Amino acid sequence: VQLVESGGGSVQAGGSLRLSCTASGRAYSCSGWFRQVPGKKREGVAHINNYATYADSVKGRFTISKDNAKNTLYLQMNSLKPEDTAMYYCATVYAITCTFENLLRSPYWGQGTQVTVSS
Repeated sequence: VQLVESGGGSVQAGGSLRLSCTASGRAYSCSGWFRQVPGKKREGVAHINNYATYADSVKGRFTISKDNAKNTLYLQMNSLKPEDTAMYYCATVYAITCTFENLLRSPYWGQGTQVTVSS
């Protein structure tokens, strides 16, 4: 499985972006988004299998979804804040339980797309 992210960019605080992650080959049912800033650990943002789970920092602002017919995972990001600035990565994994921890162990990651939010 190869994953390719797109949709990153630079926006002002309060703006919106929609990230996409397209899989070549069929992605696993557990997929998610992570973000990382230099010098910090990669942190989970949202994951989805039959239902979505969000990090507290993005609840109510971000929405994860997937289109199985297009093998594409999305992250709609609204009300963006400067602290959302990071490189965003998607991942997919076969797991009985879909968790951030299981996704972090996956060998299937995209190359990342940069999101920059200015105040």
